Amino acid sequence: MGASLLDRLFRTRRGRSGAALRRLGDSCDLLLGERGAANTAKIATELLQRYADLDEPTRMEFFARLASRYAPDGARVLARAGEYAESRSAESLANLLKEVEPRRQELLRRLNRAPGGTAALARMRTDLLKSLKSQPALAAVDADFMHLFGSWFSPAFLQLVRVDWSSPARLLEQIIQHEAVHAIRDWSDLRRRLQPDRRCFAFLHPTLPGELLIFVEVALLDAMPDAIAPLLEGAAAESGPQRPRCAVFYSISNCQPGLRGVSLGNFLIKRVCDELQSELPSLRRFCTLSPMPGFAAWLRAGAPFEALRLPRGLLPQAEAARPVVHAALACGELAPEAERLAMQTPALRAALLSLGAAYLCATRDGDPASDPVAKFHLNNGARIERLNYLANRSRRGLGESLGMMVNYLYDPYRIEDYHEDFVHGRVAAARELGRSG
Repeated sequence: MGASLLDRLFRTRRGRSGAALRRLGDSCDLLLGERGAANTAKIATELLQRYADLDEPTRMEFFARLASRYAPDGARVLARAGEYAESRSAESLANLLKEVEPRRQELLRRLNRAPGGTAALARMRTDLLKSLKSQPALAAVDADFMHLFGSWFSPAFLQLVRVDWSSPARLLEQIIQHEAVHAIRDWSDLRRRLQPDRRCFAFLHPTLPGELLIFVEVALLDAMPDAIAPLLEGAAAESGPQRPRCAVFYSISNCQPGLRGVSLGNFLIKRVCDELQSELPSLRRFCTLSPMPGFAAWLRAGAPFEALRLPRGLLPQAEAARPVVHAALACGELAPEAERLAMQTPALRAALLSLGAAYLCATRDGDPASDPVAKFHLNNGARIERLNYLANRSRRGLGESLGMMVNYLYDPYRIEDYHEDFVHGRVAAARELGRSG
């Protein structure tokens, strides 16, 4: 009897979710029709509310329907492509482009016209990203979101703001909530990060009032740092350096999961460089102190670089360093413990620095860097400047990289050159990389 009751409950739930999905599909068709074009905001608002009422499995079914029902017609695309191949006319090209664009994109555009539509679509993409893990066929739907978000969140629409202790509480709360690199313990910790020797800048968007998109934390120093603890745990400063020479980007965090992959961080760093240079003419260096989150796992996997391309000067160093590091790993000398790592011999430290340089500089099939943070900064036009041994003694830093951190240098006069290097499969790095620490 219990089993039949469960069966009835399951069938009831499936029936309700199926009915909700059908109603949502009807709303999509209505929004894409002539009536929808004339009354977009109202229909879009109702549709977004119906989507919000769905449970997670039904949302996945909705995305699957978007993938199949509103995809381009393959036969029509081929026909238009044939017409363009024959005539090469502007008209036939326009017809081909119109046929290739999925109807999903127009659906998303019309949903965006609802009050709060952009925020709702960002939340929708957050759900979609979760579904992608088990449904890779939904990648085409995600590509449509990315295509439109790339336009809607272009630099022309982004507002740069400085966040300080006098900023609205709502913004300060978001800094604490979304800090992804070095967790903020409490309000006192946040206040320290907003002292006169610090800066915090963020991007806002007019369609998401009061919501941070991304923010970066900056320390104003006299020299490039080689450890993170002094930046995070230093005593509160009554005033910043009178003439700081180095601006250090030590944390950058995204606040909107639905905008993952949308280019925001590169524009933010470049805008902040311009802002700081204007405010503080004494600044001569713009750099980071960044984690190497995959380094320890790469070492444990054997530091594989045979299938990778290494700069000529790094290859012999890396080949010589690998057996030294492997032996230390095998006997437990490189356990993720700060005290043990601090007592290692100069030879082992040098070997780790050499493999750290190989990890950051290696390329495969023209794709530079296996480290996600390195890819971010290199694509932004930075240069790998210096590796720092045992620079992060936190549990996370020791576990991810045996405490190793890296300085990336942003040279305002070479950013475009280094970005071009990255695009063409070359990693911009200092000549002495891997030999200092």
